[in-house]
Amino acid sequence: MAQLIVMPQLGNTMEEGTILRWLKAEGEEVRKGEPLLEVETDKASMEVEAEADGVLLKILAQPNTTVPIRQPIAIVGAPGEDVSSLLSSELRQSSVLSVEAAVPASVASVAEPSASVIAEGGSLRISPRARRLAEAKGVPLAALEGRGSGPEGRIIERDVQAYLAAELQVSAPRPPRFTPLAARLADDLGVAADVVAAASSGSRVRSDDVRRHVEARQSQPSSAEQTQDFEEIPLAGMRRRIADNMVRSAFSAPHVTLVTEVDMSACSELRSRLLPEVERIYGVRLSFTDMLVKAVARALEEHPRLNATLQGDVIRLHKSKNIGVAVALEEGLVVPVLKHVESLTLGQVAAQLKPLIERVRSGKFSPEDVSDGTFTITNLGPFHVDSFNPILVPGQAAILGVGRIQEKPVVRNGAIEVRPCMNLCLSFDHRQVDGAPAALFLQRLCEILESPYSLLI
Repeated sequence: MAQLIVMPQLGNTMEEGTILRWLKAEGEEVRKGEPLLEVETDKASMEVEAEADGVLLKILAQPNTTVPIRQPIAIVGAPGEDVSSLLSSELRQSSVLSVEAAVPASVASVAEPSASVIAEGGSLRISPRARRLAEAKGVPLAALEGRGSGPEGRIIERDVQAYLAAELQVSAPRPPRFTPLAARLADDLGVAADVVAAASSGSRVRSDDVRRHVEARQSQPSSAEQTQDFEEIPLAGMRRRIADNMVRSAFSAPHVTLVTEVDMSACSELRSRLLPEVERIYGVRLSFTDMLVKAVARALEEHPRLNATLQGDVIRLHKSKNIGVAVALEEGLVVPVLKHVESLTLGQVAAQLKPLIERVRSGKFSPEDVSDGTFTITNLGPFHVDSFNPILVPGQAAILGVGRIQEKPVVRNGAIEVRPCMNLCLSFDHRQVDGAPAALFLQRLCEILESPYSLLI
C-alpha cells in the first residue's frame, strides 16, 4: 500500500530541511534502509534512508526545496499503484504552503500582521534562517510574536516572509500577482520580484516575464563583469550553516578567551608507553587528542560550570561529559560528539573517537553523531597555529582551542631545559561563567596534562 514519505526530524533542533538531491528517480525500486535522498539541516548534510520497500512513485519536493519537518516529500508504493487518495486536501494544503514559502516576500499574499508583542523579559523561539531574514529586512522580532507556524510555535522563514508581505500590502495595495511557476522560477534564479513585476505588461506575472527579464539581464553584463576577473562562490549549504551559527554565537554570547601554556613532556612519555598496549587491545593508535578529550572530561568533573549550556533563561549543568571534537572538511567544519567520556577509559576513548571522526570525514554520520555536545575541543596544532580565539558552539559555556606542540626553552629548578610545550586557549560565555572559575578549570586541566597518570585511574 502506498505511503507518504515526510521530511524527517533529524535532530532535536531541526525545524526544516533542504533537499539536496534524490538518490532515486521516480519509478525506481527502493528498499528499506537504502539511502533515498540527501537532506541539509541546520547542523549538517546527511543521507535519509527509505522506511519501506517499494517503488518511488512520486517526488513531491524537488532538489533545493526547503520543507518543514513532517511535511510530505514523496510517495512510495507498488508499481502502478493509484496514489490519488494520498493527494488529499491535507497534502494539497501542504503544497500550497510550500508554494507560498517559495513566493518572494514582495508578492506573497497573507493576512494583516498580529498586534501581539514580546512581554518584557520574555523570549522568542525563532530559527536561524528566519532570524537572518528578519535582521536583513529590518523586521523587529517583537512583531513576529505569536506568528510561529513551526514546531512548538517556533518562528520559521515562512512566517517572516508573511509579515513582510503583509507590510507591503499596507504601503502598496494590490501588488501584481505571480503565478506559482513564475514565483518558483524567480526564486530559483534569484530575480528581484519587484523588478520583474515592474517590467510585466499585465496584472499577473507569468514565467515568460521572468525568463525575458533574465535574458535581458544576461545580455547586458555589468561594468564590474567587464573589468574584473573574479570567481563567485555562493554562501550556501554547509558554508551557510557555519556562517549562521558563528554569527549567532559571536553576537549573542560575550566571548572571553584565556590562554596558557602547558608542558607536554609527561603526556608524551605516557603516550609512548601506552601506544603498543592500546594498539594491541583496541586496534587503534592513541593520539594526543584522545588524551585531551579524557583530560577535559576529568577537569569538568571538578568544574561543572564549564560543562553547561544556556537554555533560554536557564543554565543547564550536564552530568554527562559529551565532548565534541571539531573536524575540518574541505567544504567546512563538523563537530562529532563523543558521549559519556567520564565513563570511558583512555583506550575506549581512542577506540570510539577514531571511527566517529572517520564517519564524519566520509559523510556517513548520523544526527546522533553530531548532537548533544556539552563542551568542544578544536585543534589547529596540525596547521602550525600556536594560539587563537575559538568561537563557542551556540549555547555551550566553553570551547578549548589547542595549538601545536613545539620544543621551547623552559626554566626548571634554576636550569634551562628544552621541553615540548603547547598553548591552550579557552573561550567561555561570560553570561554563564566568570573569569576566575574559567581560569581554575584551565589551571586544573594543565595539572592533569602535566601529571597524566591520573587518567589511568
